This record gives sequence, structure tokens and C-alpha cells, in this order.
Amino acid sequence: MRIIFMGTPEFAVPALVALVEADHEVVSAYTQPPRPGGRRGKELTPSPVHQEAEARGIEVRHPVSLKGAGDQAAFAALQADIAIVAAYGLILPQAVLDAPVLGCLNIHASILPRWRGAAPVQRAILAGDPTTGVTIMRMEAGLDTGPMLATLRTTIDRKTAGELTAELAEKGARLMIDTLRELDKHRPVVQPEVGVTYAKKIDKTEARLDFTQAAEQVERQIRAFAPTPGAFFELEGERYKVLAADLTDGAGEPGETLDDALAMACGAGAVRITRIQRAGKPAMTSADLLRGRPIPAGTRLA
Repeated sequence: MRIIFMGTPEFAVPALVALVEADHEVVSAYTQPPRPGGRRGKELTPSPVHQEAEARGIEVRHPVSLKGAGDQAAFAALQADIAIVAAYGLILPQAVLDAPVLGCLNIHASILPRWRGAAPVQRAILAGDPTTGVTIMRMEAGLDTGPMLATLRTTIDRKTAGELTAELAEKGARLMIDTLRELDKHRPVVQPEVGVTYAKKIDKTEARLDFTQAAEQVERQIRAFAPTPGAFFELEGERYKVLAADLTDGAGEPGETLDDALAMACGAGAVRITRIQRAGKPAMTSADLLRGRPIPAGTRLA
């Protein structure tokens, strides 16, 4: 097929690679414009999709919007059979949705209609969902409301958002290739009206650890925000990013260390922090941190 690919983050890269390796003709890759990044946070950094497409000799386009007639005409001029979308980051106007002969298909990181929206992986972990998955959906004007062509489930277990996102990216890529192979056999299924939830964008303020919550919820918060933006607490004016923790026995005032090895009292139960990162430092085990920066029992964390 003659395909326009539309995606931005690392989640979208496996789908782009899979399409190329399946001998589809990817005529252009649409992605978000380069953003400030790098070590100093100032250098303009191309998105992961931009970098992968460029390395494969695929034309890259990064309009700031697709609302203008000129951008829509340029999109239509590619004469694509279909557009494949994965975490692109822009709303597609109806003129864009209608331009490819076979429309636009989206790889969404949940089993719709649960967790429509921007942050389905993080919201599924925070909610304690036992399973999630990927949905191949025919796009329409609504937010992730289009009919479904295929789904694939997986268990969440104790995976972090980073681990689960990487898994769903690979599963979504394979499912998209399978769907395209027999597209005429995949009859669209209208999403049920029951069970709709919305995965609103993550606000960085949500990443501050709330030790007044039950230990199970605190542990989910840590996994949902690992590796980015990173759940955190503050101690003596310094921010510590928490990347992993286990449930453990213990009780005390929420936010108080119960021993010298970072067991933390929560609203109910306790967690033991196992992996941590100081500002400007590499991630390390808690044991390594505590050898150089003791945090004794009875310390209150904010």
C-alpha cells in the first residue's frame, strides 16, 4: 500500500519500522516539529519518528497544524491509499481524514472505549486495571471514538509505564500489519457506549507522591510515572525521583520513613523504595543512595 505515516514519540517507531519491513510504500512521515532538548534543554531535537524516517530515506513533514487549506492540499497530493496514525499529537481535520482512499487508521494504547485520550497507559496503571491492550481504530472526527477493526490484550502486572508502553508499541505494530494484510476482512465494530473513560493528559503536579494514599495506590503512582515524568518526593529542598518500589509491611505517619532503608509509611500499609534518582544524577538502587546519603528512620518526606 501507499501509506502516509503520522506519529511522534518512541511509541510510534515500531509501527513505522514494521510498515517499511512489510514492503509498504511509506511516502511521507508526518510528525511534531523539533522541540528544545539535549543536555542543555535548548537544542532543537527531532522526534523519534522524525529520526527513524530520515534514517530510512522517508520524506519528513512537521506542520504545526493541519487546519490550513495549503497543508491539507499538500497532504491530499500525496495520493495515499491509507494513513496510519500512532500518537501523532495533532487533531486531524475532516479534510485530512477523507483524503486517503481507505481513510485513516489509528493505533491506540488501550482497549477502547476505556481510556480514550492522551495518556491511556498511565491512567490504566493508576486505576489498577489488571489488563489493557491496543486497538486498531478507523479514525473519525471525535476523540478516539471511531469504529474498531482489531484489538489485542495484555496483562499489566507490575509493569512501569515505560515497560508497558514499549510492549504495546510492538504489539500495536504487529497488529496493524496483520490488519492491513486482510483489511477487507476486518469489519468495523462500533464502540459500545458503556464503559467509556477518558485518559486526560498527565499534569506534572500529579507526580508528587501522596503518602496519605494507601500503599497500593502509591506503588501504582510510582509505576505510572516511571520513567517520566517520574514520581517524586522532596527532602531538605532537594527533589528525589522514585523509579521503583515494593509493597511492604509496616505502619506509621504517612510520609515517615519506618527504617533506615527507605520503607515509607502510607495512609494504609507501606512501600519500600528500591530505585531512585537525585537531581542531575544517574538512577541508582536505594542501597547505593543511602551509602552516601543516609535517610534514617523517622525522617518526614514531603
